[in-house]
Amino acid sequence: MHCKGHSYPKYHGSPPVTSSTRATLMNNDSSKGGDGSGPAECDDSYHENSELIVALSTGWYADGSRCGDKIRITSTKMGRSMMVKVVDECDSRNGCDDEHDYQPPCRNDIVDGSDVLRKLPNMF
Repeated sequence: MHCKGHSYPKYHGSPPVTSSTRATLMNNDSSKGGDGSGPAECDDSYHENSELIVALSTGWYADGSRCGDKIRITSTKMGRSMMVKVVDECDSRNGCDDEHDYQPPCRNDIVDGSDVLRKLPNMF
């Protein structure tokens, strides 16, 4: 897939989930008008950046089967963990179009967290 002069792969799965599966934490503004491009897939709602929420790569999102689930994320840098709620998908198969706000597809190892996750002291 080509977007903004770059080529991006389309992923059809994500690494298997275990207690030690590595992921890349990205930042996503899920509020209305934010960079999330639309309401969350799980509840068709926008979310405040103060909520402990994430969007998962397509494979981990598993057709919405993890919607509303609390998952544990752990900082490999700080060794601390927290529980966050799955509310959305970070699409690993599609992108670069109006529906995706012309953003490229996500990699297959993405946990796209709200602003508050990055701002928590001593977490990341």
